[in-house]
Amino acid sequence: MAQILGISLISLVLTLILIIPFIDFLYRIKLRRQKQNTVDLFNKPTPFFDKFNGWKVGTPFGGGLLIICICSALFLWSFGILNIRVNFWELFLILFTFIGFGLLGLYDDGKKLINGNNKIALFGLRFRYKFLLQCGLALVPATILYTKLGYSFLFIRGIGLADIGFLYIPYAAFVIVAFVNAFNIADGLDGLASGLLLICLVSFLAISYSNVDQGLEVFIAILLGSVAAFLYFNIYKARIWLGDVGSMSLGASLAIIGLLTGKTITIAIIGGVFVLEVASSLIQILGKKYLKRKIFPVAPLHLYFQKRGWEEPKIVMRAWLLGVFFAILGLYLAFIK
Repeated sequence: MAQILGISLISLVLTLILIIPFIDFLYRIKLRRQKQNTVDLFNKPTPFFDKFNGWKVGTPFGGGLLIICICSALFLWSFGILNIRVNFWELFLILFTFIGFGLLGLYDDGKKLINGNNKIALFGLRFRYKFLLQCGLALVPATILYTKLGYSFLFIRGIGLADIGFLYIPYAAFVIVAFVNAFNIADGLDGLASGLLLICLVSFLAISYSNVDQGLEVFIAILLGSVAAFLYFNIYKARIWLGDVGSMSLGASLAIIGLLTGKTITIAIIGGVFVLEVASSLIQILGKKYLKRKIFPVAPLHLYFQKRGWEEPKIVMRAWLLGVFFAILGLYLAFIK
């Protein structure tokens, strides 16, 4: 455990050293939020979002790129100094998901900057095509989990292990895509998504330690240190944001961590706030599409509280507290006999 904590501290310190020059670099290349009129999935204006977040114009985004570079380099370097044995396919799975979804998010960030708006598009197409690309990318780690690492089971409390066979592939892909979008949605307030991720990572570090999965422990520890350092600059009022490069990468990585621990149901509990965020958006979308009306005044959940007059730091800190509750509940269910 001392080695794991040590590599986490190295990640934290290295990120703290590099993040200020990186922020200056983002300013120089003008990778900053532009003035924009956002739209939802139905190409309808979102005035509430613009009203509460218009003051954030000019803040640089792309912090996720720094996290990806630092964590990937440290993860590979750590095997040489910690003498850790890890399955090649597990290593490939973690890095492919971490970097692959980051590259998809980086392209999306660049597209928004070039277009000068935040319309939900990729390659000039609507969100559904971007969603299909996410699904296609998610099928790669999902297939590796099933064919190379032998994952085909779900652990259900009170029942035990349920082998679902080939159906594990679409299930794992669904979990990955769901958390990619859940994280992306939650990353709408300063410090919200990164703070919740920190809570989840501490929880899964405890689970992976109990499973004696050293490779996964190291990755979680490195990621935990880097995200903790980033959070210092991401809390209200944020000096830097993750961007889609970070939110897609970290959302997918959180899903993979949950899948690799074998606690696939627990991830929905430990990441409960993320689930609430994406569920509120999904319910709103389905209401507009099939009922032709809004279910909530606004969505996602954090925007609803903003509309009610809650200040941004208040929403974030209460979401963190709720995240701690879900994490404790998830750990209890993971360890109970």
